[in-house]
Amino acid sequence: MIGQDNIARFMALLGPKGVVTDPEDIAPWTSDWRGRFHGKAAAILSPADVQEVAATVALAAELGIALVPQGGNTSMVGGATPPADGSALILSLRRMNRIRSLSPDDNLAICEAGVILSNLHDAAAAAERRFPLSLGAKGSATIGGLVSTNAGGTQVLRHGTMRALVEGIEAVLPDGRIFNGLDALKKDNRGYDIKQLLIGAEGTLGVVTAAALRLVPAIAARAVGWVGVASPADALALLRLAEAELGDSVEGFEVIADETLGFVLGHIHGTRSPIATRTPWHVLIEVDHGDLRDPGPGERLEGALALAFERGIAIDAAIAANEAQAEAFWRIRESLSESEKAQGPALQYDISVPVARMPAFMIEAAQAAQARFPGTTASSFGHLGDGNVHFHVRAPKGTSDGPGWIADQGQAINAFVHDAVVAAGGSISAEHGIGQMKRAELGRLAEPARIGAMRAIKAAFDPHGLFNPGKLIPLPHETTQG
Repeated sequence: MIGQDNIARFMALLGPKGVVTDPEDIAPWTSDWRGRFHGKAAAILSPADVQEVAATVALAAELGIALVPQGGNTSMVGGATPPADGSALILSLRRMNRIRSLSPDDNLAICEAGVILSNLHDAAAAAERRFPLSLGAKGSATIGGLVSTNAGGTQVLRHGTMRALVEGIEAVLPDGRIFNGLDALKKDNRGYDIKQLLIGAEGTLGVVTAAALRLVPAIAARAVGWVGVASPADALALLRLAEAELGDSVEGFEVIADETLGFVLGHIHGTRSPIATRTPWHVLIEVDHGDLRDPGPGERLEGALALAFERGIAIDAAIAANEAQAEAFWRIRESLSESEKAQGPALQYDISVPVARMPAFMIEAAQAAQARFPGTTASSFGHLGDGNVHFHVRAPKGTSDGPGWIADQGQAINAFVHDAVVAAGGSISAEHGIGQMKRAELGRLAEPARIGAMRAIKAAFDPHGLFNPGKLIPLPHETTQG
């Protein structure tokens, strides 16, 4: 445990607003979003600016105290949960919540790490711009966490992951030095791209304190459709048809199993199916325009769907009649994770496979998992345009001891699903990161060259292992190479 004398030194540095020691105030921040990982921390350190972050990190390095960077604490893989032995302090970036600048001319926003994603959306909209990344946790997820996990979301098909949207980064390195890389230069050949090393590093190499983010023009008009299809293969055929007919105006393309839709309708008050026909699978598609020239997106989407009906791809479809209905369609998609969680004990997988293999994987992996683990049920939804599958294996009905079931079956099910992913040429983490939940599996399945390079980079940046210990980097006994 970390002594009170050390806590007092942080208190002297940051003042009473910068250090939280009340156990009741700390408790909500010591467990992950899914309630699967639980830790302890003697204090939460909350610097107000990058200079205070640097001073805090330097003091922690002097004292040999580990730090766990944390934003909105929305990690799905225990990536922001402190160790259970209380050997680390939480370094919260939530007080650093300023949008330092937002330039429509440069299409750039410089945001501190604690800026909540939905607040950035609102600020960009006020300037007739938008930040084209969105996800279900947008009301609590912060920019620093999104950068550190290379977050994805529902618009990757058109705009890419966070890695493609970050133009520059400011970060504090493990020795307390500030890396000032906020200059959004299109051409910069000064050797290694430190920015890209920090993106997706999950706080193991540096604490992201601010980011320069790419904005795009505001949407002048959009059309949101819901299409019932017979299979994921038909969903992929619809995607290719939409791309051919609508070009790069396809902003989002989500595929959802009917069972998963049913979870939302049964759990989220006020939701209803957009179409009258019950179909085995569903597609949510959004088409956007940056201008108001005809034909509008609604007319173009209607034309593409007419072709889909002619070719036998679509069974039923509805196009949102207004913005409120469009938001209602998207509310279903954004409520999927919450609704899945409400179904009871389950193992959730954020995985990716090549797009061409995704339809077969969604069907075959579910059938194989149910056959291998009798009594379980499996289903999935995902971003078909980028190969990202959110795959769930639920405990047998009547299971009262969820943690016990996970402890008994979790390792075997994890290995089964991840082996299937690797066999399909995919990745065990598409957009949620590795954290601590997938660390051992990364060690088991990743090639030695990847693990060796990751360890070498970690050792170079953080030789004493004080930044987010126990996350991302497989432990020696978790890899075949030691």
